[in-house]
Amino acid sequence: METIRFDVLTLFPRMFESPLSESILQKARNREQVKVIVHNIRDFAHGRHRVVDDTPYGGGGGMVMKPEPVVRAIESIKKNHPSARVILMTPQGSLLDDSHVCRLVQYPHLVLMCGRYEGVDERVRLGFVDEEISIGDYVLTGGELAAMVVIDAVSRQLDGFLGNESAARDDSFSEGLLEYPQYTKPRNFRGLRVPEILISGNHKEIRRWRRKESIRKTWLRRPDLLKKSKLSAEDCKTLDEIEREGRLCKGMA
Repeated sequence: METIRFDVLTLFPRMFESPLSESILQKARNREQVKVIVHNIRDFAHGRHRVVDDTPYGGGGGMVMKPEPVVRAIESIKKNHPSARVILMTPQGSLLDDSHVCRLVQYPHLVLMCGRYEGVDERVRLGFVDEEISIGDYVLTGGELAAMVVIDAVSRQLDGFLGNESAARDDSFSEGLLEYPQYTKPRNFRGLRVPEILISGNHKEIRRWRRKESIRKTWLRRPDLLKKSKLSAEDCKTLDEIEREGRLCKGMA
């Protein structure tokens, strides 16, 4: 069984209690496939008040996280786990996508550093972080929610995490395409019927339909993904067919 460990460095450890105690992620933690240890950065700050931030050099609004407590927290983990990969959650990091997630799951131990305020002292990034990750081109109040996204996205790539080995493979982005439409009972809901092909029992045609609808949805919603997808010759023919159907629909409108 594949396993992974996450050490999370944060100023708000209670933010992780509920998300980590629900659904499939909790089950994976119960069987110790996924280990998540949350550390309060304030525990590594010195002085009576455990100060973890200060005003920025050069002026400006807001506060900056001090390097000393952050580095002490990182070093406390690296002391016993020198191969752990340290990741800083920041809007300035590389954008997380499916290929990035698949790379991260190759590491058995990830340390997720959650930034706050105006960010972390630059010297932390320069000397004590292996990489920086962003989950989107927007700013959150802190890196905690981003760290939760990484934990969930990476964990579900582990063999056996989802129970159904094909589930992760069929998800959106797993092959550079959006996932095909999904249906369940009843067959007819308020006049909206399940496509007949899905109840035909013809598995070959079902697979063909799903592939086409996956390409169609990507073409309609995220055409940028098609430029990066490794489409087969058959997929390219399907895409041409979808584009012809699209032009025909526009002409009839």
